[in-house]
Amino acid sequence: MAPVGLRSKLSCKQFVEFLEDYLSRRLPQEQVARFNAHLASCPSCAAYTKTYQQAVRLGRAALLCPEADVPKEAPEDLVRAILAAREETT
Repeated sequence: MAPVGLRSKLSCKQFVEFLEDYLSRRLPQEQVARFNAHLASCPSCAAYTKTYQQAVRLGRAALLCPEADVPKEAPEDLVRAILAAREETT
């Protein structure tokens, strides 16, 4: 997918499409500035980003210690999705 033009405002849909690149620091500095501006003005995308980061962090933690107990703060639907994915691969 082509990068979002620098002159246009960033929509929520475009934000989500580039979120992984943003969090992985793979975007040009100009686009990072646009993402930061969007986050500052869009509470929905700010909340989505926080939830996304939490899901990634919990997923990585689960891979490091697969036999550990599920953290209490893990959303129940996320736990069910992970368990279902595990069953599909076995």
